[in-house]
Amino acid sequence: MRDVKPFIPIDMVFRGKSLRGRVVMCQLPLSVTMVLVIILTEVFHPGVLRPGPFLYSLPAHLVLLAACALVPWERLPDRAFAVIPFLDCLAIGFSRDAADSYLTVLAYLLVFPVVWLSIGRQRSGVIIAVLGTVLSALLPPLVLGTGFTGPSLIRIVLLPIIVGAIAVTAHTVSKAVIRQRMDLERQEEDLQKLLTASEKRERLLNTVVDTVGVGVCALDEQGREILANRRHHAALVGTTSDGQKPPGDNDIPVYSMAGSRPLPTGQHPLQRAARGEPFADELLRIDSGAAQRAYSASCRLIKDGSGRPAGAVLALTDVTAMVSALAAKDQFVATVSHELRTPLTSILGYLGLALDEYPDLDADLVQYLTVAQRNAERLLKLVTDLLSIASDTLTINPGPTDLTDIITSRIEDAKPHANDAGITIQWDPTGPLPGVFDPARIGQALDNLLSNAIKYTADGGAVTVRARRNGNSLECQVADTGVGMNEEEQAQAFTRFFRAERSHTAAIPGAGLGLPITKTLIENHGGTIGLASSPGNGTTVTLTLPDPDPTPSTPPTTAVVTR
Repeated sequence: MRDVKPFIPIDMVFRGKSLRGRVVMCQLPLSVTMVLVIILTEVFHPGVLRPGPFLYSLPAHLVLLAACALVPWERLPDRAFAVIPFLDCLAIGFSRDAADSYLTVLAYLLVFPVVWLSIGRQRSGVIIAVLGTVLSALLPPLVLGTGFTGPSLIRIVLLPIIVGAIAVTAHTVSKAVIRQRMDLERQEEDLQKLLTASEKRERLLNTVVDTVGVGVCALDEQGREILANRRHHAALVGTTSDGQKPPGDNDIPVYSMAGSRPLPTGQHPLQRAARGEPFADELLRIDSGAAQRAYSASCRLIKDGSGRPAGAVLALTDVTAMVSALAAKDQFVATVSHELRTPLTSILGYLGLALDEYPDLDADLVQYLTVAQRNAERLLKLVTDLLSIASDTLTINPGPTDLTDIITSRIEDAKPHANDAGITIQWDPTGPLPGVFDPARIGQALDNLLSNAIKYTADGGAVTVRARRNGNSLECQVADTGVGMNEEEQAQAFTRFFRAERSHTAAIPGAGLGLPITKTLIENHGGTIGLASSPGNGTTVTLTLPDPDPTPSTPPTTAVVTR
């Protein structure tokens, strides 16, 4: 199949020519039309080209065409070529009068030079066109000696009017076309600038996205990939260093941190992002073949101008080193805590034997041993907390239990500590709250909450405990009138080893493990824990446990239990 040459618009050919070439192209329509008219007239009226004034007027047209091609118009003043259409008007007038009645149609050829003079932004062309038309009607009768007849007088009057109207129309239309062309050129220039700027921004964006240490993938509203960097493809698709996926390779399997099987297709982070499902900081394991790496996956939705979802951005952060460091830290803490627990148990045992077996010891020695025993018990509790927090999971042994009984027993255990601190504990059980959970673990969680509430409440304050059945769950609240926490402290309250600024300035003892351990215990029961606080107004912690056998809700009540 032969090649098809593209069509090139004539205006592009015209604009691509030099000034001399454009002048020739403007003259050619008149010259070609003149030749056709002469040929057709000779065919239908032989003898028109006999020697005479008409034949002698024709070389003028040939001379004007030659002048268009030979004169260096680029070196002459601007619009000097306007002399050609002006002389065309005179040549047409002489040819028309010389041919007498045979070729009066030649008057129509005045349209070519008139339009040529009128187009453009110069109004002077219209005046020159009218002047040339008038002279084309006046000079030939004077030069040829034919005189002015009735038709010639009518032509002298009407022709300038008609040609003037044509000139004005052509000038107006040409100005509109020129203005439109300039607007289009300006728009094209602006679009070119925008395209250049867009390409520059795109290159910058691609460079930035490929530079950051996070895998980034942007999806449109149909879930199609519109932007992704190499780290993303290396993590989830399995691309080579040059960003190309090896042929025959499938997508890399993705696992949850605790799972042994790949995630189902619907739970794959890319599929969730394509559905427009936002999520944040979800830990995943991705098997790259050589080794498994840990990633933190987050997805944020893209909104259009009306606030509707228009796509999503998925980010994958490699946290393998952090997860490994945390695991190593937990292993270290667990190992050290285990090694400390055995001698502490032995120390407590011997201190207890000394106090029980020798009641006649000196009072000062008994006090010393009691202080040592109390501090050893405190140290043993801290070691136990460290072991609990370092474990991946805590052993839960759920069974039928009454939450009211657990709360009551834990409050009784906390009363001595509260009495020493001048704190009042408020609690009034409203009846049994049966449920299925581990009484020892829930008791440990309540111990942590009561201990924190007492430690962070000043002398004369109060700790209020509430419990009730709420639909399909059991709720327990521990509220204090202590120092409270600001928003930043609340956001980190369940972080391991975090302690509020007030605990440091007031020298309040603790390791920052109570709330993290409590959160782990409650979540392992399938429950939730929430915290509400404000500086100076105390803190309220709410535990929610699932209740397999719900009964109608009972409103919580409180009463003051005196010391």
